[in-house]
Amino acid sequence: MSRTRYGRYVDGPDPLAPPVDLAEALEAIGEDVMSGRSPERAMREFLRRGGRSQQGLDDLARRVAERRRELLQRHHLDGTMQQVKELLDRAVLAERRQLARDLDDDARFAEMRLGNLPPSTAAAVSELSDYPWRSPDAREAYEEIKDLLGRELLDQRFAGMKQALEGATDEDRQRINEMLDDLNRLLEAHRNGEPTDELFRDFMDQHGDFFPENPQTVDELLDSLAQRAAAAQRMLNSMTPEQREELLALSQQAFGSPQLMDQLGRLDANLQALRPGEDWGGSERFDGEQGLGLGDGTGVLQDLADLDSLAEALAQSYEGARLDDIDLDQLARQLGPEAAVDARTLAELERALRQSGYLRRTSDGQLTLSPKAMRQLGKALLRDVADRMSARPGQRDQRQAGAAGELSGASREWAFGDTQPWDVTRTVTNAVLRTAAAPATPTTPAAPADPATRARRPDSGSRPSGIRLDLRDVEVAETESRTRAAVALLADTSFSMAMDGRWVPMKRTALALHHLIRTRFRGDHLQLIGFGRTAQVMDIEELTALDALWDKGTNLHHALLLANRHFRKHPNAQPVLLIVTDGEPTSHLTSSGETWFSYPPSPLTIACTIRELEAAGRLGARTTFFRLGEDPGLARFIDQLARRVDGQVVAPETDDLGAAVIGSYLGSRGTYRSAFGDWWGERGSWV
Repeated sequence: MSRTRYGRYVDGPDPLAPPVDLAEALEAIGEDVMSGRSPERAMREFLRRGGRSQQGLDDLARRVAERRRELLQRHHLDGTMQQVKELLDRAVLAERRQLARDLDDDARFAEMRLGNLPPSTAAAVSELSDYPWRSPDAREAYEEIKDLLGRELLDQRFAGMKQALEGATDEDRQRINEMLDDLNRLLEAHRNGEPTDELFRDFMDQHGDFFPENPQTVDELLDSLAQRAAAAQRMLNSMTPEQREELLALSQQAFGSPQLMDQLGRLDANLQALRPGEDWGGSERFDGEQGLGLGDGTGVLQDLADLDSLAEALAQSYEGARLDDIDLDQLARQLGPEAAVDARTLAELERALRQSGYLRRTSDGQLTLSPKAMRQLGKALLRDVADRMSARPGQRDQRQAGAAGELSGASREWAFGDTQPWDVTRTVTNAVLRTAAAPATPTTPAAPADPATRARRPDSGSRPSGIRLDLRDVEVAETESRTRAAVALLADTSFSMAMDGRWVPMKRTALALHHLIRTRFRGDHLQLIGFGRTAQVMDIEELTALDALWDKGTNLHHALLLANRHFRKHPNAQPVLLIVTDGEPTSHLTSSGETWFSYPPSPLTIACTIRELEAAGRLGARTTFFRLGEDPGLARFIDQLARRVDGQVVAPETDDLGAAVIGSYLGSRGTYRSAFGDWWGERGSWV
């Protein structure tokens, strides 16, 4: 039987993965927009912070920085020098032991030569290049120095070469020289603008096993070679002058011939000319204890370059930055596959936000929240308000209504012409009680034989044999008549609202009320009026995006003028006036239309405000003040205003403002008042 094995989908995003959830992102973006940020910046901030179960860009950038710091603190760059010194000491010690056993004069001269070796490791290795070793162990250790240097220098340019050439023969070294010569001829032809496609194919056919990454073009080959060569140069730059001088001197002994260094120097010159944009001049400071060889050090420098590139992409601080710029393969190599999954999710989230219709460009190129986004935000805010009011978070949203309006919970006897739904429970209960109460007397011949007739005539002297409904049993559910309302929400937009942390709750409240009326009470007419030094009618998008301005004045008089105009436009609707403020009125409109400001409040400003408030009362407006803050003077003033129009005052906590306004709106319409009576007693204070 054939078996099929399934693994993780690796060729791009998983096509069966669930779509990203935009609800949390949209809520966070809406909060930031209402606090004064632009939608573009708000989206960027959410992507930086991440969500409840999603790492953000800041978390990934922090991990990148920690990885970079770990590499620098763990390693130092003289690992190859230490290995060479250990091999040299081993060779010299083995040779001294052999010389001590030899009694000829040449042995004494050799001892003198070994005793006068220069202190520099590189100079000592160079000094012994023509030394006739007597000890086989010493000769082997010295030859290992030359082999190590050759493999390290090649590993700097070609990753994995150090391990691949371990135990290499002279034929292997000759093949390396041929590969380097062919590579340089290919790069020089490309540098001179000659056609290189055929040369590249021939080169890969002959030397492709040296390049496991399997480049498909000359440019791909150039990119991989230049990145590693630049890292090797940065490693050289990161060494101290003494280390650099020692390394350059030792390099001449690689494989026992300067030919390798000539080829590598030629290769570096070609790569720098073809890829000048690589970082050839950078350097790093390594402070760790673990020594790095030339190849490993170059790999670490390449890792550091990758981490720097990732840090720049994660910062998203350049013009036109997109999360698609993040190299997911690099991220997976440096931080693991989970980090790449987080980055891919963030990129999909950014793409979905831009393509879902939640954000749109205005005519002047600014990014704004779309009506679709406003509806989604309003829905979430209204759900939060409902949770606060019901004190039962998580309860399912129900949409139930009577035929003529909201069910009141009461019932009454059916009358001709009623269209309300039957109260089935009460109706059946009435039938059962009536049947049980019928007298149980013997049936007389005069009694009707028809059971239905006997059920209708319980006094006929017989108990009915079953339960039958009578018109007298039927009860219908009472519903409240649903009237239309003209609602004016007057929101204080003076600077004190923003300064005292009431700016965002005010906007959340307006958005929740707007969504409630547009979705549940579509016959109502809502007008949003913001009042600072002056007042203005705003649509919900304008109010949501409104930024706090340092503009002195609280012009409740102007706001009431606009509200009364709104009420007069809808004479057949019930006026509902909702006023959210944290300060006494300090400005009003004069007869010429100019703004008059005075602090402390002028008696003229107070008189103008009271006159318009009483005008709203004469129009029949049900008025509720929502007083924010603990100022006793403001409390006395608002109380006096409310008494003049038989209004109400609620002093909610800032977080409960939305629930207070929604509850007052529903209560002023005669809807749900009793359902939230306990909530008012706990959260607010009625006056």
